[in-house]
Amino acid sequence: MKMNRMVILLLIFSFIPASSFSENLPDYLVLQDIGSYKLEAPQKVIGGYIGGPRVFDGAGVIAPIGHFYLDHSDKTYEAYYEDGSTLSSSTVQVTKHSGSDSDKWLLHEVEDGYRDGEMERLGLLTKGARLRDINGNKFISLRGSGYSWISNKVVVDISYTDLYGNKPEPLEVVQAYLQKFPSTISSSLVLDNNHDIQWIKDEMERRLWLCDKWYMQFQLGKVAQKDMLKELVDHMTVFLNYREKYYGISAKDERNLLSNYLYSNNGTAIKAKLTEYKTWWTTNKTKTISIQ
Repeated sequence: MKMNRMVILLLIFSFIPASSFSENLPDYLVLQDIGSYKLEAPQKVIGGYIGGPRVFDGAGVIAPIGHFYLDHSDKTYEAYYEDGSTLSSSTVQVTKHSGSDSDKWLLHEVEDGYRDGEMERLGLLTKGARLRDINGNKFISLRGSGYSWISNKVVVDISYTDLYGNKPEPLEVVQAYLQKFPSTISSSLVLDNNHDIQWIKDEMERRLWLCDKWYMQFQLGKVAQKDMLKELVDHMTVFLNYREKYYGISAKDERNLLSNYLYSNNGTAIKAKLTEYKTWWTTNKTKTISIQ
């Protein structure tokens, strides 16, 4: 099941690797204080440094939500801006994507972090999430949590925590990074019901596309069969959840079948199910669905 934005951020911050102080940090990060927000400086310790701006391999905030990575390498640049007594500390991640086929989903995947993963509101915007604008630059925000946008093939994510909503938003940080990476989110984008419906259908499409990408990597000998099959089952399960929610087709039996096939390492049956779902989707993806 899809994770919400806060869980995604916690996972990222738990597993990112050790600091690095190379690779064009000034090109991607604001390496100075931003108004009242103080840039965290690296601290010298025995054997090196801790803290401070850094760069690491990976897709950053969209990594845990299925961004395909096996055929390319993304880099994420991170900086932390400390608060004063009345402000909210901010963590900025700027991810440079390679321009691969996967990057056609960048804005969709950024939105995923602001959409609900529970069946009751599956794929709908998290309450409080909205599209905002500063000087013609559109970005998605969630009060008390953060801001995200794309700038061509760059994803910018600014996270902070204000559980009680009693601190100023870190808009100085947002503005500084919008100046460095102007938003390329279309001026015509509106997060309305029609867009929600299209996003849901695109997510179903993306999950089947991800299955094909993983299967191709297996055929190329770049991933083990057990890993490929797990990815296929995970993505098909999400597809089935959306199909149940918005097309009224019960997913329980299909999910159980997939789990059993995975347990028995039955790649032939899993691939047959993928073909079945792709055929169904080709026939039904243009049908009207309701999100009310």
